[in-house]
Amino acid sequence: MANSVKTNTDQAFQRCLAPDCGATYDIGEVLTACKSCGGLLDIAYDWDQLPVPKTLREFEKKWSRRNEPLCRSGVWRFHDLLPFAPPEKIVTIGEGQTILAPSDGVAKYIGLNPGQLFLQYEGMNPSGSFKDNGMTAAFTHAHTIGAKRAACASTGNTSASLALYCGVSKLMQAVIFIGSGKISYGKLSQALDYGALTLQIAGDFDDAMLRVRQVSEQLGIYLVNSVNPFRLEGQKTIMYRVLEGLDWEVPDWIVVPGGNLGNSSAFGKAFMELKELGLIDRVPRLGIINAAGANTLYQLFEVNGQRWNDGDIDRGAAANYYEELDKSHRRASTIASAIEINRPVNYQKCLRALDICDGVVREVTDQQILDAKAQVGAHGLGCEPASAASVAGAKMLSAEGVIAPSDRVVCILTGHQLKDPTATVAYHTTDQDEFNRVLGSRGVQRAEFANRAVAVANDLQEIVQAIQLNS
Repeated sequence: MANSVKTNTDQAFQRCLAPDCGATYDIGEVLTACKSCGGLLDIAYDWDQLPVPKTLREFEKKWSRRNEPLCRSGVWRFHDLLPFAPPEKIVTIGEGQTILAPSDGVAKYIGLNPGQLFLQYEGMNPSGSFKDNGMTAAFTHAHTIGAKRAACASTGNTSASLALYCGVSKLMQAVIFIGSGKISYGKLSQALDYGALTLQIAGDFDDAMLRVRQVSEQLGIYLVNSVNPFRLEGQKTIMYRVLEGLDWEVPDWIVVPGGNLGNSSAFGKAFMELKELGLIDRVPRLGIINAAGANTLYQLFEVNGQRWNDGDIDRGAAANYYEELDKSHRRASTIASAIEINRPVNYQKCLRALDICDGVVREVTDQQILDAKAQVGAHGLGCEPASAASVAGAKMLSAEGVIAPSDRVVCILTGHQLKDPTATVAYHTTDQDEFNRVLGSRGVQRAEFANRAVAVANDLQEIVQAIQLNS
């Protein structure tokens, strides 16, 4: 990894997640694991020595200064709640200008009362996904310690985000590892267009993740995957903006897709800190939704009963599960490529988040994901397949009676529709061969909510008739 740099920020430090270890490190050190026990790291703060706002409403003052880059950013206007970097070192490209959109149409599909569903649309970020929230934080830390190259393994969105920050700032070279055939063209085009060095290896995301960690260690390259604890500091701000959009009221549920489990881990940390600081009086429940073809968390949490247990996690359970995956040669497989991950690096942090937020985990099929995606699109917000897992999962939880019709629910839409247009077009196509090629192999048998193009001759009267028949 890149060289360590001694910092002067005494109020922020890195701390091992394991309670029986708790080792601490300077924030100038570049670490992806505890040097003592190998556990994951948190960014922690001495809040008593920091200017924490008395109420969350104080952040509204930043809007009057939005001509200033740090106030315009939907991440850094909350700098007081992630104060690990001096303002002059922060790298921002205006990330986090996202919306919390009410949707009664999607609420009806899920089974919620009118006015109770909100869609947090992270596809409005500069690179088109939620990843920019975390990338600005990790990239800022990399800049602080003087890194010249930054690397990631990616199913697409992380690589697009890293390439964008490198391209805009010219501070570092982006080195990206992708698996063979495991990235959509929409996302790959971004990494290539933004000038990243892109390495496509034989294997899937889990293989790419293993190699990028090895290469980063050997060549001293700064790693920006969500095993990097600074990434999750930026992703906390998604929840701050949700609260802001609800006039600082805590919803009943946050429902989020589960891939590498960085978002869910960050959300749990955000609510843990806000509660400790007295800025909220309760935390929402958390629903994490796996794709059925990449369901490690569901298997370990819901089937095998793994729990946070005050940090005393049975680490052997995950190891045994991964061993069985290897023996059976089972690879993650889902149309929701952004969450097509079998070995989530933030599994332990996610267990903590589920404990903090009294959470549940569900798995949904590709059929359920694409039907939910079509409903989101039909009501005005296009999202990539992985995003729609949150809506499909909320519908499942509603049908089970876990989510009540009167509950206030926020579903996180993690990425823009144009991240994966192939799946969208295949769902709505009249070409059965194309439907079978893209979706049929994934177990998708129907397109109940398809909006198919109407074929018509180049004749004025026939065009008029077609419009009248289909209006």
